[in-house]
Amino acid sequence: MKSIRLAAVTGSVALALSLAGCFGSPSAGPSASASGSATPSASASPAQSTAAAPTSTAPSSAAPTTSAPTTAAPSTATPAAPAPSSSTAPAPAPTATTPASTAPAAGQLPEQTAPLAIFYIAVGDGGVSGPAIGCGDSAVATSTEPVTFRDQVGPALSRLFANHSRDVGQSGLVNVLYQSNLAYAGGSFDGTTITVYLTGQFLLGGVCDIPRAEAQISFTAMAAAGAQRAAVFVNGRPLAEVLSLK
Repeated sequence: MKSIRLAAVTGSVALALSLAGCFGSPSAGPSASASGSATPSASASPAQSTAAAPTSTAPSSAAPTTSAPTTAAPSTATPAAPAPSSSTAPAPAPTATTPASTAPAAGQLPEQTAPLAIFYIAVGDGGVSGPAIGCGDSAVATSTEPVTFRDQVGPALSRLFANHSRDVGQSGLVNVLYQSNLAYAGGSFDGTTITVYLTGQFLLGGVCDIPRAEAQISFTAMAAAGAQRAAVFVNGRPLAEVLSLK
């Protein structure tokens, strides 16, 4: 009877041991498969690579947004500054102011050949043919043949004083200085006024010849010099003062 129980006990122990051997391999399977098999390790690595992918794309997308404004700022700021400074630099260049008072003297003027303008009187013309003068007359310019000169004022006045005919050809003009004895002594020009120095004496025919004589001399001198006014002196005295005694 004891042998039967012992055999039963022994059988149950053996059965338990055989059952323990059957379940021992599945419990060891996960540890072996985690280390030895290729599929679980490969399935675990994609999980890590997909997790790392978003972390690597985040800084790459942020980099262009920060670099864009830094490159645009210097390109627009640097060319704007030098442009106005270079355009205003050449402003003081045009200073070609040559005063008329520094014109060369008669001996330094270039020699030229041209007709001379000589003024005579259109009696009773009333300013129709030229500038109006006293007694309702006009001062009218005439031209000579081409003359070679340096200072045009002297030759023009000398030609006027050398004409001792009262009538000027067939023009109807009158020369009131035909009886006077005058000579050109010199002159100066300041760019506006021609100053003329004469010597000699006047011989006129009446009161109306005073403005006529003054007009012939003054307009001839102004035309020769390109002046706006004339200051005439005869024997060191103003022309108006000399003519007032006649």
